[in-house]
Amino acid sequence: MKRKIYDDQLIIITGAAGFIGSNVVHYLNQQGYYNLVLVDDFHESPKWKNLLGAKYVDFVSKYEIFDWLDEREDDIEAFIHLGANSATTELDGDYLLENNYRFSVRLAEYALHHDHRFIYASSAATYGRGEQGFSDNHDLLDELRPMNLYGYTKHMFDLWLKRQGALDDVVGLKYFNIFGPRECHKGRMASMAYHMTKKILLEGKVGLFKSSEPEKYGDGDQVRDFLYVTDAAKMTCYFLENAEEGGIYNIGMGKTHTWNQLAKGVFNALGKEPNIEYIPMPEDLVKQYQNYTLADMTKFKTVSESPFTPVELEAACDDYINKYLLAYLEENNS
Repeated sequence: MKRKIYDDQLIIITGAAGFIGSNVVHYLNQQGYYNLVLVDDFHESPKWKNLLGAKYVDFVSKYEIFDWLDEREDDIEAFIHLGANSATTELDGDYLLENNYRFSVRLAEYALHHDHRFIYASSAATYGRGEQGFSDNHDLLDELRPMNLYGYTKHMFDLWLKRQGALDDVVGLKYFNIFGPRECHKGRMASMAYHMTKKILLEGKVGLFKSSEPEKYGDGDQVRDFLYVTDAAKMTCYFLENAEEGGIYNIGMGKTHTWNQLAKGVFNALGKEPNIEYIPMPEDLVKQYQNYTLADMTKFKTVSESPFTPVELEAACDDYINKYLLAYLEENNS
């Protein structure tokens, strides 16, 4: 048996240096949890900076995690599996299959075999255009039609768990439009709040897509379910503390906002008057663009012991931009 260097059972967090993962780490630290083993892959990414100030007992490369787990099954309490390639534009299907599906299957098999709590990131991308709605009802899983490879590989893992009869033994979280601190390393895949802030600081304006369905939505009035990442971290860790709950759950505000509202929230946070231009949507994007997303939060509200009140959009924009993002952009001259 390998020697223990900690006093409590371990919580393994994959994708720990990533956006949601690092916020989960910091949230758990704030709650007094330091018995964390962080799993990720740095390569040349600056995401290691997301872990500055974090407290944990070990950091393990994702390529070495299964060797590290050998003979440590009695030391582990739970897994929070957030590691994945989340680029919706990734076209290497074999890479996504290995990284998002097969790795997840192998980790889940280990956790289930040893009776460990297993919480993992699914994705709202599994809902596709939303023709079947945005309900996290297990009976509807087979009807979903993701629009990209990323969403499909996430959907594959959801379906694998369902067919193993294991969905109620784990927790899958379908994150909607999450934004906030520690996302800057994501580059193009960072939130629109991040990109809008940079655009406004450089040019004093933002560009939003004209509506592809003007009979339903005005320009910039396409709808999203935005959620501040601090709330996403709290909701994730709720299932760590309430081990009796299982299944797939949406993680969103359960409230719609338009791109226009987000843009105005960013302008207000920067103390500037809104200056929005509307640009044509590229033809290749029209067929796969979601004009409407809204997390059905009924199931989460049913299991949550106390009412959960997420940070409102404008307050979240102000907190993100003025407490984190402006300092980051100044430090990195971007």
